[in-house]
Amino acid sequence: MSITPRIPSLIPESAPFTPEQRTWLNGLFAGMISLEESVTPLSDEQVAKLMPGLLERGAPAEEDDGAPWHDPAMPLPDRMKLADGKPLPRRLMAAMAQQDCSQCGYNCKDYAEALFTKKEERLNLCVPGGKDTARMLKNLYAELGQAAPAAKADAAPAPAAPVSAPGRSRDNPVYATFLSRRRLNKEGSEKETWHIEFDLADCGLDYEVGDSFGVYPANDSALVDAVLAALDAPPEFPIGGRTLREALTDGVSLSPAPDMLFQLISYLTGGERKKKAKALADGQDPDGDAGTLDVLAALQKFPGIRPDPEAFIESLDALQPRVYSISSSLKCNPGRVALTVDAVRYQVDKRTRLGVASTFLAGRVSPGDKIRVYVQKAQHFALPADPNKPIIMIGPGTGIAPFRAFLQERMASKAPGPNWLYFGHQRSDYDFFYEDELKEMRRNGHLTRLTLAWSRDGSEKIYVQHRMRDDGRDLWAWLERGAYIYVCGDALRMAKDVERALTDVVAEHGKRSPEDAARYVAELKKTTATKLTFIKGLKPWI
Repeated sequence: MSITPRIPSLIPESAPFTPEQRTWLNGLFAGMISLEESVTPLSDEQVAKLMPGLLERGAPAEEDDGAPWHDPAMPLPDRMKLADGKPLPRRLMAAMAQQDCSQCGYNCKDYAEALFTKKEERLNLCVPGGKDTARMLKNLYAELGQAAPAAKADAAPAPAAPVSAPGRSRDNPVYATFLSRRRLNKEGSEKETWHIEFDLADCGLDYEVGDSFGVYPANDSALVDAVLAALDAPPEFPIGGRTLREALTDGVSLSPAPDMLFQLISYLTGGERKKKAKALADGQDPDGDAGTLDVLAALQKFPGIRPDPEAFIESLDALQPRVYSISSSLKCNPGRVALTVDAVRYQVDKRTRLGVASTFLAGRVSPGDKIRVYVQKAQHFALPADPNKPIIMIGPGTGIAPFRAFLQERMASKAPGPNWLYFGHQRSDYDFFYEDELKEMRRNGHLTRLTLAWSRDGSEKIYVQHRMRDDGRDLWAWLERGAYIYVCGDALRMAKDVERALTDVVAEHGKRSPEDAARYVAELKKTTATKLTFIKGLKPWI
């Protein structure tokens, strides 16, 4: 009879491994150091010494505890402080903008995991995180490089990542035809919001409600001209088979100015200007204007430099696509997709800055133009599988986009579940998006409830979270009936205010303590059915 030797327990119970991982590692370490079964468990420090990086690389994904991983209102330094001591994937995640906006082609957690496993090497994909996130990811990625084992010279190359189907990722876009734009605000509004439509017939794309639509824009031609003038370089200068003008138009981002541009400028100047350029490249702010420097402003700050055009282009970030919530259902709009887009324009030092994609869609593209696009599949943002379930949709401003799609889908499929929409904006006379459609849905009974909030109609500013508290008794009754609740809007302010209002409603009308109410809302967000879902919009980068 053979006797299987008992493997000593060397891995501490606190180490972040599954039971199966712990058993395997216990056997591995026992063989490595020839220990007897009576030996006491190794410390984390001993494990790390035996196999550097193992504790981090073996760590399973942590549960989302609400902070620091998904609080976009929290400053990055505060998130990093809370993440101190966590496994490297969690610290990579904490460095991101925490909007799960899909701009990078991932959600924040998956982008962090892709960087950690080196399946993704681009550190500047987090558009809302901007330069602060890119700098932090660069620092953390260097740490990853130190922890990773050295590659052997004769090692087989890593398998190439699978290529997505055409039009199904940012890395494999297709061309769709721009159809039309229609302004949603009436004359007199302080805002500029557009209903945008594309024809998908030629590219063969389809989508589900809840998905997003990625658009590759082009920079404003006047801005490109101004950059060329500041460079004093010929527009037809050849850059990798293209001209300098073409590269500036749709190849590189012209806002904000990246650190590499300031590094290049520091090589081309001297004295005090060199010190300032080097400081800006290192993330400092010597003149208090670093946050306002786009590429043109950076060139104007250091006039007279004449970088080689090719080196200049290489110092800039690639122009990234912008992602918008789809505001239509294919069941009601065969072969078409609609978006709801705020045109972003703002003043800095007497110069009007433009949201690159939003103003591209709002004015620079013409009907019939072919635009590179793709569909970004939603991960957790979808209608309930049971069409009888009630849904509550909270979407002020352009946050209404996915809920217009939801309503169209439920209407086309004759879903019997009740629908409740919260919408708000500045003024009812000017900013009531899709007013005729919504009122018709209300009249025919498809839209069970429509609750409106206008922040500039009276002396008191009324927002959707105020209306939620006003409707607290009914809101709680819908939740008790199993309603799914969805929120779409400004991640930095509105989403947190709505979550706070919902917690207050649960506490008051559910007769729960504040702590129990917070747990109730947290459980709604964690259920496998995703009964409380937040989708967060971008603002100044669109």
